[in-house]
Amino acid sequence: MEAFKTEGNLKKRKIISIVLKTAVWFCGILTVGILVYILLFILVRGIPNINMEFLFGEYNSETLSALSSIVATIEMIAISLVIAVPIGVFCAIYLTEYAKRGSRAVKIIRLAVDTLAGIPSIVYGLFGMILFVNILGFRASILSGVCTISIMILPVIISTSEEAIKSVPDMYREGSLGLGATRLRTVFKIVLPAAMPGILSGVILAIGRIVGETAALIFTSGTNVMKNPTLNLHSSQRTLAIHMYMLASEGLPHSKDMAFATGAILIVIVFLVNFAAEKLANRIGRQ
Repeated sequence: MEAFKTEGNLKKRKIISIVLKTAVWFCGILTVGILVYILLFILVRGIPNINMEFLFGEYNSETLSALSSIVATIEMIAISLVIAVPIGVFCAIYLTEYAKRGSRAVKIIRLAVDTLAGIPSIVYGLFGMILFVNILGFRASILSGVCTISIMILPVIISTSEEAIKSVPDMYREGSLGLGATRLRTVFKIVLPAAMPGILSGVILAIGRIVGETAALIFTSGTNVMKNPTLNLHSSQRTLAIHMYMLASEGLPHSKDMAFATGAILIVIVFLVNFAAEKLANRIGRQ
């Protein structure tokens, strides 16, 4: 009797295991399928509309050139990361290496990080418009957008950097300190290089948020299109995401086709940035 019950339980477990395994595979395939469908839908409709005038021409109602938006997007990514990455990584270093675990300061900082991560982007846009555009007098410009985006991506960088630093084995720290190195030297020479792949993963996520952001930037960087791209931080320029949104909402005959072309360029830029960051992370990890 007991042997019969045991055999029945084994069969039930086997069936449950098969069902769960099938569900996991189905969810994974469904996720990949949705991603592939979205990418193909945008690329198939967008790539045929990309030409030299669209990429490098002067903006007008005929070409709807994205050159100014491409420059503004790259500018936004580079400057935002220069501001946010050091602040986020140093904050993570303080939380993991210097702050007393469970202290009130750590709880307050983590509460602030979690709160910032949950704020909608439109609220960041209104905050940036009030503070950077109006109070500080930056006007609607790349500088206002950069300051707003830098605050937005801080929670992502802090959280991922903290987890990456935590994942470094304590024996690395103990070995360095045992050889006479200071804590600061241990952090920068031993811990950070070992945690760099994880930190770069957070940077990749931050880049994705910068590239795809529209709500916050409409209020801060503006929606103007420069006929000739400029690196002036005080100029109002639209990024590629805003450019795509504006083209999709315009009534010109070919504006929607150009919106898909802009989306295709965005996908290519994100892919290239992610590919470069992954290669860099793998190289650092091997070293």
